[in-house]
Amino acid sequence: MTSGWTFLLSFVSIVAGIVLGMTLRARISPPKFGHDTKEVIRLGAGLLATLAAVVISLLIASAKSSYDAQDAHFRLLAAYLVETDQLLAQYGAEARPVRQLMRQAVPAAMDRIWNEKAVASQDTAFTASSLAEQLYAAIEALSPVNDAQRSLKPRIVQASNDIARTRLLLFADGDKPILTPFLLILIVWLTVIFTAYGMFVEPGMVAWTALLVFALSVSSALFLVADLSQPFAGLMQISKEQLRHTLAPLN
Repeated sequence: MTSGWTFLLSFVSIVAGIVLGMTLRARISPPKFGHDTKEVIRLGAGLLATLAAVVISLLIASAKSSYDAQDAHFRLLAAYLVETDQLLAQYGAEARPVRQLMRQAVPAAMDRIWNEKAVASQDTAFTASSLAEQLYAAIEALSPVNDAQRSLKPRIVQASNDIARTRLLLFADGDKPILTPFLLILIVWLTVIFTAYGMFVEPGMVAWTALLVFALSVSSALFLVADLSQPFAGLMQISKEQLRHTLAPLN
């Protein structure tokens, strides 16, 4: 479920709960509510509100942790790319074709990562792209001719292996820690809570405004949860431009 749909569904459900609560109040006059009945409803609503608050805080923490993990993998990938490029520059002119191939492979890799993550298509096996295979083959094909190049070759191979491992981490690390049924149950809880509020509030402009502001605030929290759980597709998604411009153009 996207962050936009999460916000819309939660807001509409909560407003429907408010309307339902006020409708029940209008049909069942307040004197008919016994003291015990009021206390039971208030205590139940209070319990649900406490549970919902705890769950929302845990969801935000979980989504933020997942977002930070994906962002860390992404920054690590950028660091390994820069390291590999610098080592290749030190290697000499023989490595220039490899550096040029890296600059072709990075945009293609970014597009593939975003396509994988945007639709959360983790149901297929990972396959290396042709450009990535060409890049690793070109690095392996480097033939050192002096001591400096012989010392640089293993470091370049190691850095390229680090790039491959980080790329696999980005593929394997799930970016949807929030299960849709779990989120739907939370929306049901919030709807019940606001239905209870609507049953005991005196209808009026001030009451409606306050309840709508509260509904908007709670829906925004769920939007934040859903958006953080989609770091490659939401409004707060990780910027791919950061990695696109990591490698400077060759002179």
